[in-house]
Amino acid sequence: MPAFKSAYLIHGDDHGRIAERRARLRALAEAESGPQGIEVFEGERSTPDAVAASLNAMTFALGRRFIVVDGVERWKDGELEPVEAALAGLPAETTVAFFAREDTRAKAPARLHDAVRKAGGDISAEENVKPWELPKWVIARARELGLQIEADAARALIQHVGDRQQRLLRELEKLALAAAPRGRIELDEIEELTAPSAERRSWSLADAIVSGETELAARTYLALRSQGERLPGLIYWMANRLRAAHDAAQALDSGASPAQVKRGLRMPARAAERLIADAQRTGAQRLRRAIEEIADLELSSRGGGAGIAGEDTAALAALERIGTEAG
Repeated sequence: MPAFKSAYLIHGDDHGRIAERRARLRALAEAESGPQGIEVFEGERSTPDAVAASLNAMTFALGRRFIVVDGVERWKDGELEPVEAALAGLPAETTVAFFAREDTRAKAPARLHDAVRKAGGDISAEENVKPWELPKWVIARARELGLQIEADAARALIQHVGDRQQRLLRELEKLALAAAPRGRIELDEIEELTAPSAERRSWSLADAIVSGETELAARTYLALRSQGERLPGLIYWMANRLRAAHDAAQALDSGASPAQVKRGLRMPARAAERLIADAQRTGAQRLRRAIEEIADLELSSRGGGAGIAGEDTAALAALERIGTEAG
């Protein structure tokens, strides 16, 4: 188990990160002392007098005692004398953690900073990073995870998943696992590795169609549907991939080199190479017919087609016709 200090003050305007720190501390505290070893002050209960009374109270609990205090950004310097006195005489087996979700109007009092510091505690600032500083922040957080990422890849990650620091950190953790053991992520891997899982599975379906693997396409389609994916979304990804493959096949037929076609595809390098190879093998004419089948399927799914087949039956029939054409 980790060694706990007597006091902590976690403050700043990155409220999501502060919430994560609070949840992690509570989990560690429960693992150390059980639920009965934690006392939480929040809302109207979170006052300097109430916290000081708890810190001074005698307890017969065994093991370390944890006190979690929320909302200290509302406290005032003039109210803190009881807390200062309590922190000065804190029992060795007590840990108190103060959390302040700050903004421009509310800050953790300076006297609380001083009291935590004098008690030998730890003070952490969790601040939102300015947009222009995010790439450097991403590179630094990646380094802490044992992951090397260059500035252009960091900017691509921010563009792809947004500027929320918690989301970026979660994506970096996934990238660190994906990059093991080499510990490096390249620019062309960012989009593929950070795409939503449903999107990645949809790409697998589209790639199976482009390559003419009918049985694999049908199995993938049914798996996606069983996981709750809707047909309109799957049609979107199938049509996108087929159009990209058709354009690649046409460019190759017109004399473009695979390298030239690859540069025009907005996808990771390995995915682009696979798409080009499949498009070249299938051919522009068959891919055009596949696009027409998907267009007919979309029309049918919107109630514009003939017949009474259910949408899954219609989709599997379309996949079968595409595979027959490709064969």
